[in-house]
Amino acid sequence: MSEEPTIVERAATPCVSVRATVTMATISTVAHRIPEVIGWLVAHGHTPAGPPFFRYNVIDMAANLEVEVGVATERPIEGDGEVVSGELPAGRYVWATHHGAPAGLVDAVGGVLGWADKQGLTFDREQTDSGERWGCRVEFYNTDPAVEPIPDNWVTDLAFRLAD
Repeated sequence: MSEEPTIVERAATPCVSVRATVTMATISTVAHRIPEVIGWLVAHGHTPAGPPFFRYNVIDMAANLEVEVGVATERPIEGDGEVVSGELPAGRYVWATHHGAPAGLVDAVGGVLGWADKQGLTFDREQTDSGERWGCRVEFYNTDPAVEPIPDNWVTDLAFRLAD
């Protein structure tokens, strides 16, 4: 983790995304669909209202991950086909910024989880038969690789919703 986590209050954010069930071995197949979602948004006359994101909805590291890639919108927009409308929920979040290549995100997430544990914080998550279901666990990709080709210079925000 590059910066000390903080707790922030976030408003609900409308978004459009593509959802998928993947394994750790196939996770890149959905991550590479971010340009498709942004292209869909632009083709429908809208512009992104924030950086693209990768959201983990259900995590079962030994089996499947339910994930989505998307982008915030200024207002709710009806999706179609594989692009669905949704919302990143309002609430208190643990927020941390990671500076560096995506390979370092695993350690950054571990740092956020450890920091929250030391603070006595509880995340909005529950254990289900299909894995650990998160209320909202998001990575916001603030760096466009087409503009900054050096992964060590990339900036990613991590936002994990806290339990009410």
